[in-house]
Amino acid sequence: MRRAILALVAQGLAIEEAPAGGIHGIGRVCRIRARKVYRALSAEEFFRRRRITSRDVLMRRLLSLDYVLEHPRLPWLSTEAEKVAAFSALGIERRVLPQRSYRGAARNIRRHFHLGLPLALDAGRAVFVYVDPGHATATSLRAWGAAHRELWGLLRDRGHKIEVVAVARGSEETSRADTVLGNWTRDPRPSKYDTEIGRKIERLEHVLRSGDASLIREVCGDVRGSLVRLVELRNHAQRESGRGLLHRVSAWQTERLLGRLF
Repeated sequence: MRRAILALVAQGLAIEEAPAGGIHGIGRVCRIRARKVYRALSAEEFFRRRRITSRDVLMRRLLSLDYVLEHPRLPWLSTEAEKVAAFSALGIERRVLPQRSYRGAARNIRRHFHLGLPLALDAGRAVFVYVDPGHATATSLRAWGAAHRELWGLLRDRGHKIEVVAVARGSEETSRADTVLGNWTRDPRPSKYDTEIGRKIERLEHVLRSGDASLIREVCGDVRGSLVRLVELRNHAQRESGRGLLHRVSAWQTERLLGRLF
C-alpha cells in the first residue's frame, strides 16, 4: 500500500499532507487529486469530494474507510447513484431517501445520502453505518436516525433485517452511541413517530418558507406558534428515530485511528 501511494505521489496524481487542524496521532493523509484516477475506478462522483474541508469531514471519511476495510465481504454501495438505484429497484421513492439541497451557481442541487456514509444492501439485509467524527453530543446521531426512519420502515415492510452500526474513534463517542442505539431497540413497541409527523413537518416548513402571511395565519395561527410546533415535531422525530424498526445495533471503535483528537 505504501509503495502504491508513493508511486501516485511521484506521478503527481496524489499528494501527502498533514491532517486538518485539531487531529493528532494519525500521521499524514494521502489525497488523490487526479480526475483520471477516479475515472479509471468508475468513481468520478468522488472527484468533487477530493478536497478536505474540515476536521469533521476528514475524520468521517477516514473512519468510514476504516470500517469498510474491516468488513470487505459486505455488499457495499459506494456511490450516491448506486444507493439511489438500489432502493429504486425495491420500489422505494427518492423522496423517502435522506437528502439535502445545496445552492449552486445556476441552480440548487439535491444530494441523497449527502454524508457519504457506508451502506450495504442485499436481498434480506441492510447495514447502515453512522460515523461520529468527535461530536460532543448525540444530537447528530438522533437526527441521522430520524432522517432514515421512513426508509427503514419501508425496508422492514419488504422483509429486510436492518442493522445500524455507529463508528467512532474514542470510547466516549462509542459509549454514547451504544446508549442511544440501545434505547432505539429496547422498546419493543412500534414507534409513535410515523409518516404523518414527517408530512406535518414538511407542511410547516413549506408554509413558513412561502412567506405568505395569510397562508401562515390560516395554517399556523402565527409565525412564533408555528416555529414552536415545528421544533416540537422535529424533537419528537429525533427522539423516536429508529425505534421498533431495527434488527441489530452495535457501536464499533477504530483501532487504526486511535489517538488524541486535540
